[in-house]
Amino acid sequence: MPTFTEEQFAQFGLTFGISAFMLYMVFILFQLARESKAGRFGTFVILLGLGLGMMGFVAKGIIKWVLGG
Repeated sequence: MPTFTEEQFAQFGLTFGISAFMLYMVFILFQLARESKAGRFGTFVILLGLGLGMMGFVAKGIIKWVLGG
C-alpha cells in the first residue's frame, strides 16, 4: 500500500470531497426546483442564484491550474 503524506491526503480530500459535496448540492437544487414546480425559467434562476458560489470555487481551481502551469 502506498504511503501518502498529510499534504497529499488533504489535497485528495479537498479535491474529491468538495467535488462530491458540490454534486450533491446540484442534486438538492434540482430537487428544490422540481418540488416547487419552478418551470424552466425558475429552475434556471435557482441554479444561477444558488449555484454561483460553486461556479466561483470551480473557477478558482481552473485559474490556479492555468497560472500555476
